[in-house]
Amino acid sequence: MRIGRFRYQGETFYGVVEGDRVFPCGDPFGSLELCPADSAPGGGLALAELEILAPCLPGKVVCVGLNYRDHARELGLPLPEEPVLFLKPSTAVIGPGEPIVYPEMSRQVDYEAELAVVIKKKARCVREEEVFDYILGYTCANDVTARDLQRKDGQWTRAKSFDTFLPLGPYIVTGLDPGDREVSLYLNGERKQHSSTARLIFPVPRLVAFISRVMTLLPKDVILTGTPAGVGPVQPGDVVEVAVSGVGRLVNRVVLPAEL
Repeated sequence: MRIGRFRYQGETFYGVVEGDRVFPCGDPFGSLELCPADSAPGGGLALAELEILAPCLPGKVVCVGLNYRDHARELGLPLPEEPVLFLKPSTAVIGPGEPIVYPEMSRQVDYEAELAVVIKKKARCVREEEVFDYILGYTCANDVTARDLQRKDGQWTRAKSFDTFLPLGPYIVTGLDPGDREVSLYLNGERKQHSSTARLIFPVPRLVAFISRVMTLLPKDVILTGTPAGVGPVQPGDVVEVAVSGVGRLVNRVVLPAEL
């Protein structure tokens, strides 16, 4: 099932996507049942008439650094013994088609394609075998990073936290096995990153269980699972596309602040 968040005639709502139609539904993070597409009144809404928003507004975004074997090899770094965690603010989140703003204080902004995990319900000290009960689904993410500021600061907060530095979407896809999903990034149509979640150092169940022992995860929280090899810079005017097999494609354009 593909669950999206949409705006239509000034109203924001969740909906189930079936082909080119969207069927409004209850809150997928609450107790309401999703409307089956074949029982929704009026045949749903035309997808082309809707504004597609970020599929959720997370309270926090927990990111994992250096979680692909090929990326560690590319950087010449040893594999971490435990997941390396950092946070991105919710104010960085944008949806499909929204612009990534190249900040004036940076001279090197990089893309990072990632599979994102969307949490369904409160999770604290979850065991690995229970993890999937706490996951609503998966979406595409771009962990945009001001790399020069990361090097300058010696830590990641400023570099990762600019407004627009976390495109998410287009939809949350439920019922998937995250264990072998192709993750790719295309810059102006040219593939720059390509790997599989089968190469994750810490797979999704291990990540969710580990993070839940550090901090309580709440509904709508998002976990970014790491980026593969091939990270590189973007320039204003570039079109960046994250593709995750079975999940979807997330497209955003890079702009200067003056273009807004």
